[in-house]
Amino acid sequence: MTFNIAHARGVSPVHQSLRSGDRLRANLLKIARLISRLGVDIVALQEIDQDSRWSGSFDHLKFLSEHTGLAHGVFGLTNKRTGRFHMNYGNAILSRFPIHHHESVTFDLGGVGRKGFLFVEIDTPSGRVPILNAHLHHRSRPARLRQVIRMMHFLDEQRKHRKARWRTGPLLCGDLNNPSTQPDATAVLLGYMEQFDNCTLLPKGRSSQTFPALWPSRSLDFVYLPGGCTTVTASVVRSYLSDHRPVLVEFNLAPE
Repeated sequence: MTFNIAHARGVSPVHQSLRSGDRLRANLLKIARLISRLGVDIVALQEIDQDSRWSGSFDHLKFLSEHTGLAHGVFGLTNKRTGRFHMNYGNAILSRFPIHHHESVTFDLGGVGRKGFLFVEIDTPSGRVPILNAHLHHRSRPARLRQVIRMMHFLDEQRKHRKARWRTGPLLCGDLNNPSTQPDATAVLLGYMEQFDNCTLLPKGRSSQTFPALWPSRSLDFVYLPGGCTTVTASVVRSYLSDHRPVLVEFNLAPE
């Protein structure tokens, strides 16, 4: 599942700094219950806080791990700030299976709101699966395309040095922040992924809208599923726990 949890503030546009720690924990607990109810094995999270004064000053990933039973988690912090108004947040992966390797990349060196991606290799019972969890620029198409180019260069390097240990090609997911599949970041990424594999972009069709959660009108959140996956189903989960709705993809890995 991929899910932008919006710093645990919920579906309301009220900023997380104006919500109490108890309310943030209550919403995170609902997110944990959703993950558990759906039986999710791996969750890619965006806008998740490690230790931020504006969102309760506690580790949101640790909280979700404790309340889902998913024991393995890593952060890819794209925003780091210490001091009186400490703020550390970005992307994360939460997994039922051990995480063998992880790397985090931040796209720029600007102020608050920096985006980036987290790359992990997860040792599933069917083999090692590489996953890239990305959060792209929300306003600028040129910025998104520059970010996609950096992601492609990164994956090229990973293929050179790590592909021999992969069970399948990279699974790419996240909040891509463009309202359509053409001719923006999602289309460029799909063209890149299809050079190496029979990749599928999910979810599909008119039911793919994920934002805003109350009245979805834009498709911003996607999963690129590599070839070799069978019995595939994908859905946008009806949820009011963030301004985004999560995308759930279920599949089996084909025998080697």
